[in-house]
Amino acid sequence: MEYHRQRLTPMQQSVQAAYNFGLGAIAGGIGAAAVYPIDLVKTRLQNQRAVRVEDRLYHGGVDCFKKVIRGEGMLGLYRGLLPQLMGVAPEKAIKLAMNDLVKSLLRQPDGTITVWRECVAGGCAGASQVVFTNPLEIVKIRLQVQGETAGGERVGALRIVRELGLRGLYKGASACLLRDIPFSAIYFTAYSHIKTGLFGEGSLLIVDGLPGTQVKRLSPWELLASGALAGMPAAYLATPADVIKTRLQVVARTGQQTYTGIMDAFYKISREEGLRAFFKGGLARVLRSSPQFGFTLLSYELLQRYLPNPFL
Repeated sequence: MEYHRQRLTPMQQSVQAAYNFGLGAIAGGIGAAAVYPIDLVKTRLQNQRAVRVEDRLYHGGVDCFKKVIRGEGMLGLYRGLLPQLMGVAPEKAIKLAMNDLVKSLLRQPDGTITVWRECVAGGCAGASQVVFTNPLEIVKIRLQVQGETAGGERVGALRIVRELGLRGLYKGASACLLRDIPFSAIYFTAYSHIKTGLFGEGSLLIVDGLPGTQVKRLSPWELLASGALAGMPAAYLATPADVIKTRLQVVARTGQQTYTGIMDAFYKISREEGLRAFFKGGLARVLRSSPQFGFTLLSYELLQRYLPNPFL
């Protein structure tokens, strides 16, 4: 992402952070809406606790997708979208703005930054978003799994919020941190290096036979590809923490296993379902997170490019 090489005053840094927050909110909504059906499929696969194959409701992502459409219609794929859009704006906004802010603070005077400092900036961004992510996801997840039982009671987002209360909205927050910190550390670092290493962002171009007269700016498709490629390893490697978080946040139905915390969930899942269970929905996470962050970062950078901060 673009940054100012000159040192900004504290007031200018505040203005820039507010500007990045606003653009991040818009970009986050675009990215989330684009891939929401994949997110719903991912959640239902991860919440599937049956050990025997014959007891499982879904046999893979495609089967889940078909059964949702057959049983709940196309709108079933967007169950829980409204609270997602309401929450994803501040979530993605603070994540993107925090990454830019911490990177600007950790840069060397010449504008360069080391890989480990990029990881620190990304990790800080992931940690900062949990204040919005956890309440958003616990409501979204409970809405997403409602259609699994025929004739089951359907409740709205506001009722779920009232029943959970403030403390309940942060159930599973430690697992959320366990997922979001490494995800963001991997994602933002990979994104930055894919842009420069693979697509040559910032390299000097030869224009009219004169070398070094223009710096390369990536095209929209190159920005989209950079965001999508960076999301693949970040999403898959963070899947075990996402599985645990989902199990902790969903209300267990009669006969389903329950968990008291991260370690309890880890031991019970590994003992009863095997280590492969920690990567349930892993492909769906990649298919969701990769294009979602691709569209989010594409929107964010194009907004920065074509709607520059008027106050700086």
